[in-house]
Amino acid sequence: MACIARPRVVRRQSSNPGKSIVSTTRRIHLQAPDNAVLAQGMADIQREMKLPMAFPPEVEAAAAAAATNPRLPALDRTELPLLTIDPAESMDLDQAMYVEAQGEGFRVYYAIADVAAFVRPGDPVDLEANRRGETLYGADNKIPLHPKVLSEGATSLLPDQVRPALLWTIELDHAGEIAGIDVRRARVRSRAKLDYVGVQQAIDAGNADPMWAVLRRIGELRSQCEQARGGISLPLPEQEISVVDGRWTLAFRARLAVEDWNEQISLLTGMAAARLMVQAKIGLLRTLPEPESQALQRLRITARTLGIDWPATLDYPGFIRSLDPRNDRHLAMLTACTSVLRGAGYAAFNGSLPAQPMQSAIAAEYTHATAPLRRLVDRYTGEVCVALCAQQPVPDWVLAALPGLPATMQASGHRAHQYEKAVLDLAEAAALSSRVGEQFDGAIVEVAPDASKGVVMLREPAVEASVSGSSVLPLGADVKVSLVEADPVKRVTRFALA
Repeated sequence: MACIARPRVVRRQSSNPGKSIVSTTRRIHLQAPDNAVLAQGMADIQREMKLPMAFPPEVEAAAAAAATNPRLPALDRTELPLLTIDPAESMDLDQAMYVEAQGEGFRVYYAIADVAAFVRPGDPVDLEANRRGETLYGADNKIPLHPKVLSEGATSLLPDQVRPALLWTIELDHAGEIAGIDVRRARVRSRAKLDYVGVQQAIDAGNADPMWAVLRRIGELRSQCEQARGGISLPLPEQEISVVDGRWTLAFRARLAVEDWNEQISLLTGMAAARLMVQAKIGLLRTLPEPESQALQRLRITARTLGIDWPATLDYPGFIRSLDPRNDRHLAMLTACTSVLRGAGYAAFNGSLPAQPMQSAIAAEYTHATAPLRRLVDRYTGEVCVALCAQQPVPDWVLAALPGLPATMQASGHRAHQYEKAVLDLAEAAALSSRVGEQFDGAIVEVAPDASKGVVMLREPAVEASVSGSSVLPLGADVKVSLVEADPVKRVTRFALA
């Protein structure tokens, strides 16, 4: 449920390396001659993982032909004042949005790029996308799901361009709960390509478009709905690498408020799509099992170890909301809490519901439906929902693909995680390669079963790495650590308690 990393950026949900990091972004810059090391390191990662760095010629040719011949729907909704909001450098724009107050409630228009208007089942672009599964992001490059002539061109919801889209219309009541759902194919036109930083600045200055005030209200209401359902959101900042003019920047970054409000619209749409599919008993869900009682008991022990009060009457989601990531002990607790949010998967179904249909962190049934330019499964879930709303049969090509999609997406998700981790490990090792032997301030945020090993978050620079000691590591404590190893070639960074 976190924001997906975008071009030239790779992010890892991580812990807060210091009491001030939630309100400030601290960065390190890696410049020449480090750039040569980083470039070689990226090439090594891509070679080791056997990643497809280019599309086969027949795929590029098919994409170029498709870009000139989209299947435009009859319904014209180009009058809607839709906007996109993404990181500034993004060109693969999956979603365009417009929200408005409607009586005591609200109406959400959410246009999703219609990949199926360009890509036909079984064509070279489709087959290649099914091999890739999703776009991979790695600092100064990305490995896209579709050729850029589509993903950053003809299919992208770029401003002032008529595009085919799946147009969601979701009605909300006064409390932000879903009151009506519709999705159909339509022609749309985005009015502007906006970025998070610019919109947040306009909001803070008081001169933003009135629509953003409506989005804020919807986002706040949806957050309240999430809390009432027992949903969980860990307030951990993101670790990211950005590359500008060949310079790598590594930082921990707190999310902007407008990102959270916008994320609620994506979550809302995924929940609406899941509701349609569950009612019809056909589709695909993104699932996450409930935390096991034994895992929750271990968390309560961790809380006692850290000296954090967890009343017996306070449930796990409520305890999460009571924690403050600006406090190192709470930060270590939040990091430990990620250990129970495991086992995410996909469940395809036709005729009967999965035995476990829930996404427990959202505390609802949910599916991926809003990023078809960057994630394969969203094209299929979108097709299911369009057919259901039109009271038409789900296309045969979708039905044929559904059973195999969970395995495809699990494999691509694992590959994406490995790639992002390898790139971050490379950047961290390169950042510290000239500082072996130095001491740094940090906090112990994880302790392994072998209590003499764990993870330290440095105050400066923005690095998370393994640490060892001659005795039990003090979880949640401020420490000084010595840098033992920082090897960009091996992508290894290690510290020891000073």
